[in-house]
Amino acid sequence: MKKLVSTAFASFALLCLSTAALAAQPIKIGALFAVTGPASFLGEPERNTAQMVVDEINKAGGVKGRKLELITYDTGGDATKAVQLANKLVKNDQVVAIIGPSTTGDSMAIIPVVEKAQIPLISCAAGSKITEPVKKWVFKTAQNDGLAVAKIYEQLKKEKKTRVAILTVSDGFGSSGREQLKAQAAHYGIQILSDDTYGPKDTDMTAQLAKIRGSQAQALICWGTNPGPAVIARNAKQLGLSIPVYMSHGVSSKKFIELAGDAAEGIRLPSGKVLVADLLPKNDKQRASLLAFIKDYQNHFKAEGDHFGGHAWDAVMLLKGAIERGGDTPAGIRNALEATRNFPGIGGVFSYSAKDHAGLTKDAFTLVEVRKKDWVLVK
Repeated sequence: MKKLVSTAFASFALLCLSTAALAAQPIKIGALFAVTGPASFLGEPERNTAQMVVDEINKAGGVKGRKLELITYDTGGDATKAVQLANKLVKNDQVVAIIGPSTTGDSMAIIPVVEKAQIPLISCAAGSKITEPVKKWVFKTAQNDGLAVAKIYEQLKKEKKTRVAILTVSDGFGSSGREQLKAQAAHYGIQILSDDTYGPKDTDMTAQLAKIRGSQAQALICWGTNPGPAVIARNAKQLGLSIPVYMSHGVSSKKFIELAGDAAEGIRLPSGKVLVADLLPKNDKQRASLLAFIKDYQNHFKAEGDHFGGHAWDAVMLLKGAIERGGDTPAGIRNALEATRNFPGIGGVFSYSAKDHAGLTKDAFTLVEVRKKDWVLVK
């Protein structure tokens, strides 16, 4: 009998130790960012921010006593590579959720992977089609390009400008923006006089801009991510294009001003509030989070926290909240994400639902303008 009791006790003790060891295992989160390549101005601050936030969560005790383990891979902005790495995160690393990728093209490419594997994805890219129509396992933190278009068109309507030219990059982000620019034009009384595109690797857009200069357009709207828009800004200045130039939120960081130089002066674009956090009223719901993020990033990386790093900050913090409320299983995280309401992040105040996995309204954007190599609010 004593031997049986002793054996039972030993088995129970071993079970307790095994359970404790299992409970102490870190929660694995995957991350896909374009740290190198043309979209590195997106992916590098996203990678930096995600790791910074995870480290701080772990330092504070983790989530429900368990640490987060961030497994990050560099897509290089290559959709084929993004799919390979997404499969690696799911099959080899066995992550419970994925944040990123940085670009719309990469995000669209991996959606079939996460949907099949039933792993929640929080994309850091802007294309509306990432979450429209709603996919069960896919969410996003970057503000929709549809909301950005509305912000620009509202300003043009306010200024009684009704004739525009659009110049969009021929990639996933550009095509999604172009669709929104065309779809919303009639609603705002906007007539598109010129609709042209450029390639992601093009280094001169004077031909397209010369056509626009010869039109009756009252404003130019360029849709793309660096370096193309900076080239367009410089080419427009060289040609003496006198109409106002609007860019997309795809260039809302100091990197655009650096690349465009003096040609950036006067250019307007819709952006998350992080670029002008210090100019916001004290009762703004996001202000505290924005200022804390900017200070934190500056302390860690000796650089300004920007719009793009903010997408990763939101993704990690939204996951943290979902794990706290829904547990550490993919299904529990997905359900808790969908139930998220009024989360004040960097990109805006998020409220997801079964019908909305983007979670933001156009209030997430503010219109900014480049003045003396810095951002100012457009009144």
